Amino acid sequence: MGTVTIGVSIAVPEPHGSLLQERRAGFGDPAAHGIPTHVTLLPPTEVAQERLPEIEAHLAAIAAVSDPFAMRLEGTGTFRPLSPVVFVKLVDGASGCDRLQQRIRDEAGPVPRELQFPYHPHVTVAHGIPDEAMDRAFEELSGYAAGWICRSFALYEQGADQVWRKLYDYEFGSGRGVTAVPAQGGSPVDAPTTYPAV
Repeated sequence: MGTVTIGVSIAVPEPHGSLLQERRAGFGDPAAHGIPTHVTLLPPTEVAQERLPEIEAHLAAIAAVSDPFAMRLEGTGTFRPLSPVVFVKLVDGASGCDRLQQRIRDEAGPVPRELQFPYHPHVTVAHGIPDEAMDRAFEELSGYAAGWICRSFALYEQGADQVWRKLYDYEFGSGRGVTAVPAQGGSPVDAPTTYPAV
């Protein structure tokens, strides 16, 4: 059946998601419109397509026993010179994200992914663009702040066109599986599918 590239993330809600996506595009990042604004829980991971149902059930089970938590973005940071990334910092909610990503990547689960770098939740706003543009992103978003209550995470698949499309949204604590949610404003994201109850 072949393989697919998946990722799991927490979407930054509107209006913040679209605003940061447009700012990322404005800094000249060509990947901006193919990547909905998010906090990563599972980085791009290649898996056998036949394992998707098992992965979906794993994610639904994690969401069912997870509780909503507050998240807040504030100010900017960078991974340079180690990695050419400028990001908006997550100042509240990092521990909640860390718990989720550990459960998702648990070695007993279907996606026991090893990380290249220690987990550091953030929202990328510039990646792999000229230093001058990276500096501009760092400066212009240094006063940015937004907060919300995180109530779900989502499974995405990367298409051959490099665009990330949402497959499922997993609502916390419901035990009901997955609910359909609207795509992040203007993003080329397909409508999510409803997943059976766990």
